[in-house]
Amino acid sequence: MSENAMLAQVEDVLDKLRPYLQRDGGDVQLVDVEDGIVKLRLMGACGSCPSSTITLKAGIERALLEEVPGVVEVQQVF
Repeated sequence: MSENAMLAQVEDVLDKLRPYLQRDGGDVQLVDVEDGIVKLRLMGACGSCPSSTITLKAGIERALLEEVPGVVEVQQVF
């Protein structure tokens, strides 16, 4: 899969998850996808929330691994 196709698929999944993050005063921004590693920036309340690692790994990463072929990991960037 091309990197552009993967970027588009990742954005589609993030768009499905955004309402849940925004409901709690947060958001997520796609920074980059490189070699199957999705780099995200958690924003708003999500950036400083003590549960942000759980949100990132258990929520966002799990959804991306299930729905986007080629994704191997999600990393948070600041």
